[in-house]
Amino acid sequence: MTCVPPGSGWPGDPASSGTPVARDPAGVRELAEASRSLAELTAAQSVCRACPRLVEWREEVATVKRRAFATETYWGRPIPGWGEEEPEVLIVGLAPAAHGGNRTGRIFTGDRSGDWLFASLYRTGLAARETSVRADDGQRLIGARMVAAVRCAPPANKPDPAERAACSPWLSREIALVAGSLRVVVALGGFAWQALWPALQEAGCAPPRPRPAFGHGVEVPLTWQDGRRVHLLGCYHPSQQNTFTGRVTAEMLDTLFSRANALRSL
Repeated sequence: MTCVPPGSGWPGDPASSGTPVARDPAGVRELAEASRSLAELTAAQSVCRACPRLVEWREEVATVKRRAFATETYWGRPIPGWGEEEPEVLIVGLAPAAHGGNRTGRIFTGDRSGDWLFASLYRTGLAARETSVRADDGQRLIGARMVAAVRCAPPANKPDPAERAACSPWLSREIALVAGSLRVVVALGGFAWQALWPALQEAGCAPPRPRPAFGHGVEVPLTWQDGRRVHLLGCYHPSQQNTFTGRVTAEMLDTLFSRANALRSL
């Protein structure tokens, strides 16, 4: 089996056997714009087949598997947004890990980046548990939601520009659907930072000119069309490379998410 069939009972699966499938970028935009709720949107996200290279890779990984997970069933599908339906904090990452989210069916779950991220979210009051290991582990986000800029695990963890563009309507529509409660957006890494600008603009948030450069702790106040404010924060990605080299430390993550918590209450 190359992926989990929608509606087959996987914990947290938002889709059913009748969920419409986007098979090209135009289909992504059509289904994203037609989604009137997060339930509709996440269901459609989770069965998307718009990018042939990503579909082939995520399903190959789910079939071949890593030796440590050889006995497990892999999700092998796009990873939908997850967390609160009316979040004050939105955390945006790059893309699911091949043997993390692509295996477990939940973003930043079952990989070392997620271990660092969820430990910090727990310490700063944004997650109920210190770890996130599988879709039915009881973890939940508190006042927060988590999404990936690209919903499928890419080869070498590098989606190409066309794949990022094809996936952007999912992100912009998700931002639009939670905009009423949203106070803070955290971009994990430079890729998410760049992917957010067109998505935020399409969702109705005016970007500054020129666009600020990405950096850890960079803070940009933005304004929705109705005058409400939202803050964009840059955060170095808690990748193995960054955590092993000390570019990202637990203290840095805790400081960043503590700031996000402070901003959401303003």
